[in-house]
Amino acid sequence: MSKNGNIKDNYAAKVRMKSICVMVFLILLTILCLLPIYILFVNTTRTSQNIINDGLSFIPHGNFINNIKETIHLDEIGTISFKAAVGYRNSAIITVAASFLTVFFSAMTAYGLVVYEFKAKTPAYTAILLVMMVPVQVTSVGFVQFMNKINLTDTYWPLIIPAAAAPAIVFYMRQYMKSSFPLDIVEAARIDGTGEFRTFLTIGLPMMKPALGVQAIFSVITNWNNFYTPSMILLSRKEKQLTMPMMVQSILSNDKLSDMGVRYTAIFLSIVPVIVVYCVLSRAIVDGVAEGGVKE
Repeated sequence: MSKNGNIKDNYAAKVRMKSICVMVFLILLTILCLLPIYILFVNTTRTSQNIINDGLSFIPHGNFINNIKETIHLDEIGTISFKAAVGYRNSAIITVAASFLTVFFSAMTAYGLVVYEFKAKTPAYTAILLVMMVPVQVTSVGFVQFMNKINLTDTYWPLIIPAAAAPAIVFYMRQYMKSSFPLDIVEAARIDGTGEFRTFLTIGLPMMKPALGVQAIFSVITNWNNFYTPSMILLSRKEKQLTMPMMVQSILSNDKLSDMGVRYTAIFLSIVPVIVVYCVLSRAIVDGVAEGGVKE
């Protein structure tokens, strides 16, 4: 009994030590991820002179409201196009529409690749994987030329409609469905006389909710932070069309603006919606990992 007791105690000690090591690693990883955001926030509370003279600081100061006011009124200078409300509106229009198309049509494509059997199933999936490996920079010149020929430059359509084709999200959605989507329920719906599209809407999408939440977060972050494509499409640079990243870039690239506090505040204002969306949908990540790891 004593020998078995010692074995159990040693095993428990090893498990406890392993848990402590994993916890310490996760705490350090969390600090590493959150530290840049915290430093960014701290710099929004400091004056420009304080940032330049004192360098790095972890203690918030009291200049946050003043930096916010100066950032909001930057457009009055005449050389900088920054209106937070306009930037939020434009980025929200593009982000919401593009993210909806991305998640919905990616889920539909993944559903078709998993549920249906057809001859071109494997070649179609292979083609999706191949497209996923092509960088957007490779096709950007041809894309802009095509948009120019059909007169869609200086509009939001080229930033929204192509989002329906998202090979990477199709790949992850398919992997999730392969691991946790029971095909028997689809057969049962067909026996009950439910149409295919209705089955997808009423059964497929609800069962894919964790994966939809995770991919929605990634899609929102990608579309909100997208500077590359809008800068190629919105050629006229009209202030009423600029997205939030484009407005922030107009501040960072302006040599006449030396106020570092205002620069950091503009960056902070641009990431606030992303943080809010992540906090709202973060539970979906936990659910997606938990449910995606169970094989039905």
